[in-house]
Amino acid sequence: MGYWFEDPILRNLAPLALSTSIRGLSTIFGTPRIFVGTNVLPSGPPIGPTTMDALAPRCVAKRAFVVTDEFNQRYAPKLTAFLESGGFTCSVWDQTLPEAPMENVSDCAAEMAAFEPDMIVALGGGSVMDLAKAAWLLYERPDIEDLGMVSPLEPLNLRQKAFLVAVPTTSGTGSECTGAAVLTDSAAHRKVPIAHAELVPDVAILEPEFTLTVPPALTAGTGLDVLAHAMDAVTTPAANDYTLPLALRAVEMVFEWLPKAYQDGGDREARHRMMIASNIAGIAFGMSGCHLTHSFGHALGAVFEMHHGLAVGFFIPHTLQFCQTVTDKHLLICKALDIPASDPGQGLENLVARVREFLISLEVPLALKDFGIGPEEFEEKLPQLVEFAHGDIDGFFSPRPITAAQCEMVMRYAYEGKDIDF
Repeated sequence: MGYWFEDPILRNLAPLALSTSIRGLSTIFGTPRIFVGTNVLPSGPPIGPTTMDALAPRCVAKRAFVVTDEFNQRYAPKLTAFLESGGFTCSVWDQTLPEAPMENVSDCAAEMAAFEPDMIVALGGGSVMDLAKAAWLLYERPDIEDLGMVSPLEPLNLRQKAFLVAVPTTSGTGSECTGAAVLTDSAAHRKVPIAHAELVPDVAILEPEFTLTVPPALTAGTGLDVLAHAMDAVTTPAANDYTLPLALRAVEMVFEWLPKAYQDGGDREARHRMMIASNIAGIAFGMSGCHLTHSFGHALGAVFEMHHGLAVGFFIPHTLQFCQTVTDKHLLICKALDIPASDPGQGLENLVARVREFLISLEVPLALKDFGIGPEEFEEKLPQLVEFAHGDIDGFFSPRPITAAQCEMVMRYAYEGKDIDF
């Protein structure tokens, strides 16, 4: 099976197209219409404008297809009651599987086609968001036979049948504000990212109460995904005056509020703030892209079936160290976190130390071997790790280009928990 990001022409054009110089010629900044707070899905008579004002006028048939999973199905009654109060007929599909397998996407798209909705609603975490975007794409474009070959450069002409609403139940992916989705090619045991501007949801509804039951380990993993998004969005060459303030603010918020949400899942303010942090980090990296944390993390997650947020968060120190030879943008993060930095070298050392302390506070190991990956298994699967990491689209946007040999070195250093010194 081929993938769109293996096209050599696109591989060469993508980093140039997102570079600061080219983006400076024509920058497009767009987000969904965002509703956030504890009354975004009111159950009683509303006072003034409500979320429904952004939904009902766009729907003639008022048929809403809700994509969720077994865990998040518990929130569907509140959502559907709100939609039904506005005259919608709802169908809830709760069969999303973790990591969004491609065959699962096809099943969902078939159910969409049978129901014929004019509004798709994704209710859940990252896997649900990813699957809903891909299934909506197939619903709109049944002529597309291979999701792995959907190019970000070709028009899709979506929204002929329905528009997309995102209701996140975790504070992590920021997918409610991005045109990205990560699917799983089960046959190849590989993560397949797809990206297109037309996949950005039209409306994002952020209800912090939906995140209160997220367990501590998942709270940590999803929160580290936010941190990886934000830090990559600072250091990538595609960062700009719109995305940098958002990314830096998200970094500040994660360091302040994630430990509180981790320690006390019922802390409503911490949950609310982390949902905002996830959202603004999503806007930032949606406009500027991620880089090496995600190429390494996608590989690790696919090969060892590790949670996405945990995998990308683990690689934050390694990415900072690898990129420091070509950029000193990490000093912006030092300034945001009030970390001493008399020069770039000291700033990097102090920032990496701060990140590692943060990971330890969330009970995240600092070496791959401490995840229970034995040396024999690591050596056996290392070639696949390298192949996936070096071929991942996010790696193309690294400020420092990386070779396959360097990917292998990073993985070996990460396994032992060593500093990147090359």
